[in-house]
This record gives sequence, C-alpha cells and structure tokens, in this order.
Amino acid sequence: MTRSLSSMAETACAEIAAVFQPMDDTAITAINGEIRSARKIALYGVGREGLMMKAFAMRLYHCGLGAHVVGDMTTPPLGNGDLLIVSAGPGSFSTVEALMKVARGAGARIVCVTAQPDGTAAALADTVITLPAQTMADDRRNAAGSILPMGSLYEGAQYVFFEVAILALRDDLGLSPDAMRANHTNLE
Repeated sequence: MTRSLSSMAETACAEIAAVFQPMDDTAITAINGEIRSARKIALYGVGREGLMMKAFAMRLYHCGLGAHVVGDMTTPPLGNGDLLIVSAGPGSFSTVEALMKVARGAGARIVCVTAQPDGTAAALADTVITLPAQTMADDRRNAAGSILPMGSLYEGAQYVFFEVAILALRDDLGLSPDAMRANHTNLE
C-alpha cells in the first residue's frame, strides 16, 4: 500500500522534531558562543552533511560574519582566534578528522556536530553539539528506524538546528531580517 505524500511528510517532520525533544538550549548557546568569539569561521562536512554545512555557512554570511566553506578557493587559513565547524554524524570521517587536526595545529577552535558524541571526531573538538538522530552508521541496526532513508534524519535535523541557531544568533547580534537580506547575493 502506497502512503500519501501528506502522511509521509507528516511522519518525517515529526521524526525531525523528536530529535530535539531530549535537547535543551545549551547546544544553541554553545555553538553561537563559539561563533560570536571567532574572527574567521570555516565549515566542513562530507556528502549531504556537507550540503547542510554549506547552507549554514551561507546563513552565517547573511549575518555579516566571515564564514567560508573548506575547499572553496577563497577559504582563508585558520589560526588563533578562528573556528572550524565540522559535521561527523556517524562519529568519524577520515577527512573531517584530518582537517580538525590541521585546524588544531594552527591554533583554531573546533566545533563538531554529530549524532555520536563518543566518536573519534568529537574527541578532537573543543565543543560537541549532539543531534541524536539516525545516520548512515546506524540506519540498518534499528528495525523501527526513520521513515527517511539512510542519514536523512540527521541531515534534516542539522538543517533545522542550524536555522534555529541563526535565529538566536541574529537576535544576539541585534540584526534585523532586513539586515540579513541585504547580505544575500544579487547574482542569482
């Protein structure tokens, strides 16, 4: 039996909302504190997690902050006073951990967003943001898993978390929605 679009979307949205039930405001306070104290910000993630990190970088730029995506030709070097924000949903990615070590060696602080706070990437971070959601690492272990495929629940939770973090950051910085909109590209 085929489920309706409405039914599947409602289930997916409820699952994403449920990710945030065990969380409190400390995650927003922690990531925004790191962001506000950083001179330069670089963000990195692999695959679809990387797309969510790019979306977050764009919103940070809309807030008037120096945010860059690792791998872009205009990403500056990081050093003391700078911040690397990475995503490692399943707990470990070799590229993420390699970049974390480079940033640490240069004196930058590191925020790791993950579903696995005991993972090897989280151990390398100054601040760990845990989004307790299904990822590719555990999508086959749980028979009652998400309606969403593979790591989509985590990636959807990332999107919502980052957008809510931006709302709080916008308020902390005293920015209006119009001020953010003024930083949106006109080259579309």
